[in-house]
Amino acid sequence: MSVIRQPGVLGRTTRQRVVGLTAALSAAALETLAVAIWFGLVVGSRTTSTALAGLGILFCGALLRAGVFGATVNELGELLEPRRLGAATILTGGWIVWLLLAEQIGGQEGVVLATLALAIVLTAQFEYERRVFGHRSIRDTSFTPIVPAVLLAVGASALLGSAWFIDWTLTSPPIALEITTVVIRIEAVQLGGVVFGLFAFIAHQRRFQRLLSHC
Repeated sequence: MSVIRQPGVLGRTTRQRVVGLTAALSAAALETLAVAIWFGLVVGSRTTSTALAGLGILFCGALLRAGVFGATVNELGELLEPRRLGAATILTGGWIVWLLLAEQIGGQEGVVLATLALAIVLTAQFEYERRVFGHRSIRDTSFTPIVPAVLLAVGASALLGSAWFIDWTLTSPPIALEITTVVIRIEAVQLGGVVFGLFAFIAHQRRFQRLLSHC
């Protein structure tokens, strides 16, 4: 029977898509903002204060993203409950290992190996979130989030590559305003952040849609 003759099915599917898109946009925005700020603080002249500040921002972003996931696939719950702290800790550790591994190996080989390691950690972290936050129908599904993890890791490699291997800046001609002159400056790493945000949205959207289809 066509779903057009089953408005309940059609309405449920539409709600799932809307919820999935909204959750993916929220999760991607939080992840992009946290990772971009952390990356900007530690990729340049790294000091103890910037490292600690970046770590705090990265962890808070991971904690909020875990909250978005939990509220989407089950219920809101307490933000600082142990399982959310565990999910945030795994995610934060994955990003730190990713950058340290890339720096230790160096060059394109370092980016490739770090991206592979990040994809493995993200797969495990996504799976952990599914099992501890999802209700029974989601926990019982056989969906393994390898593709979302790889997409997010590839986006991260674009961010790292834009900072390490692309050295250009696009500057606009001076724009005269009433009381000042403005020059728009766009750097490669900023575009890398945009690419990362796009990949993060696609990764989370794919993950949410697959899981919500089992609700």
